[in-house]
Amino acid sequence: MNFQEWFRLFQEQILNTSVIEWLAVGFGVTEVLFAKRNSIWLYPTGIISILLSMFLLLNVKLYAEMLLSIYYLVMSVYGWIIWKKRKLDAENQVSWSTNNELFIAVSISIIGFFVFFFVLRNHTDSDVPLLDAFVSSTAWAGMWLLAKRKIENWIFLNISNIVAIPLLFHKKLPLMACLTTFLFVVAIFGFLDWKKIIGKRKLRTA
Repeated sequence: MNFQEWFRLFQEQILNTSVIEWLAVGFGVTEVLFAKRNSIWLYPTGIISILLSMFLLLNVKLYAEMLLSIYYLVMSVYGWIIWKKRKLDAENQVSWSTNNELFIAVSISIIGFFVFFFVLRNHTDSDVPLLDAFVSSTAWAGMWLLAKRKIENWIFLNISNIVAIPLLFHKKLPLMACLTTFLFVVAIFGFLDWKKIIGKRKLRTA
């Protein structure tokens, strides 16, 4: 398929995009911008986007990502509670992960991948079990780190995003794919912004 044919197909998909997908994308964009700013408002906007996305993912048989959305929902509530309870200001909460936290994040990714792949391959009619399992397992780890305000969350989320983009196009969810592309770019700047926050705190305490 050449670029002109691909672009025509993309236009057709955009025109057929449902209102639910438009709303899911809109709230998803808002969520990631709040996350980049290290703002607690990422959670309420993210919860709305997650609930809308769950409906879309179920319809296209992305079962692992559906489970991922449920996990996102739980972690969003968990993260919202943690961020509200902490007494220190938001900037002082951003930090690099410890070796133990990184070990847990990597373990979540690896174990999650094999569990998802086994279930998808043997107990569902998914036609993309490998990619679906990879996207979901790495994003699980990223969301866990985000709740703890660890800067490496951006790395894990972008590993997930880079695979999710072509997967969503394949499943004819163009707006969701565009949103994920946007998230990929913002995550890069989010990592850099959080790195600056950590650097400024070190200068103040030096």
